[in-house]
Amino acid sequence: MIDALEQAEAAVAVCFDTPAWAAAEHDLMTALDATHRLEQRLAAVKLSLVRELDGRGTATAQGASSTVVWLRDRLRLGVGAARRLVELAATLDAAPAAVQDALAGGAVDAEQVRVIAGTVETVHATAGAEAADKAVGVLVGWAAQFDATLLRRLGTRILDHVAPDVADAAAEAALRASESRAARDRHVTVSEQPDGRLRLTGILDTEAAAAFRAAIDPLTTPTGPDDTRSPGQRRHDALADVCRLALRTGDLPETGGDLAQVVVTTSYDGLTRQLGTGALDTGLQLTPEAVRRVACDAAVLPAVLGGAGQPLDVGRQRRLVTGPLRRALVLRDRGCAFPGCDRPPRWCDAHHIRHWADGGPTSLANAVLLCGHHHRHLHHGDWVVQLGGDGHPEFIPPAWLDPAQVPRRNHYHLRR
Repeated sequence: MIDALEQAEAAVAVCFDTPAWAAAEHDLMTALDATHRLEQRLAAVKLSLVRELDGRGTATAQGASSTVVWLRDRLRLGVGAARRLVELAATLDAAPAAVQDALAGGAVDAEQVRVIAGTVETVHATAGAEAADKAVGVLVGWAAQFDATLLRRLGTRILDHVAPDVADAAAEAALRASESRAARDRHVTVSEQPDGRLRLTGILDTEAAAAFRAAIDPLTTPTGPDDTRSPGQRRHDALADVCRLALRTGDLPETGGDLAQVVVTTSYDGLTRQLGTGALDTGLQLTPEAVRRVACDAAVLPAVLGGAGQPLDVGRQRRLVTGPLRRALVLRDRGCAFPGCDRPPRWCDAHHIRHWADGGPTSLANAVLLCGHHHRHLHHGDWVVQLGGDGHPEFIPPAWLDPAQVPRRNHYHLRR
């Protein structure tokens, strides 16, 4: 075996030294196929060696605590990779001969072997040895056409092909087991970071996952060519928009007798001079820009304090764009008014064109609908919004984007 492997290693070295650029395209593709087959055959050899060494207890005899640890040191692998190697070697050793032969012949890869072995084991437990033998042939045939991920998906319906008489009952039992696991494993963990941010991790069950997707997917598409957010940032903003929408409905349960709401405390002088930071009711701090932005939002209750700390205005209703005024704003703008944005009204805040802290009135002539992304963009960017001669909002781009600063409008909602 060692002589054969040394010859194979020398042959591979020759292949590597042969310039690929000199080969014809057909030869390159043929060589790629041959390389892949050889890689799978070598994987079969490697797994057989690992299995034999593990069975002999070589690792412990040489002072290692396990074969995994021994492989990590000898082959300079990560612990996870070493563990998967040992587990796959055991899986291949217990797999039907046809599966072993398929890997040794280069017809399947190691991940496909894992899928096939697991599927065959399930079929054996559900429908018996004869159905399991049939499943091996079907799965090996599919492996020639599909990767491990698709093979696993197809394997969930393998009983339709090898034991149709029990397939429906088995599928129902598997679905119930999956539903039970999902109910057991569902959780969301909220970890507060030192700077006040939150880390969210968790697993949603099937129904919650579907509701989550339905809620945020429409909000994760880029809002236009100027939307430079990453996919992860768009998902973050979509989740924030969904939370704001829930706060706006007024249907959330009360907490301590109060409606669900966000409370921001700041000083009146600081707010009007655009210098005052704010404190959330959770104790976390906001920048002056963030305070002014959230003050536009009817879902946020501002607690504005005077010089002596007395509340001057807690949720002053006349500053909020609600009721008939909000409905008139929706009729006029039909959604986010920023050029190119397609967000509907229910995802939008009512932004004061002239900020209410600067003396701006709460009126249709001083309001515009903006989605969460463009509301932040307007507060932090160089765009300016105004009402045109016909009373509809138009946005003046910054000079670096358009030296002529020609006003732009949203034409998307006009098509609806």
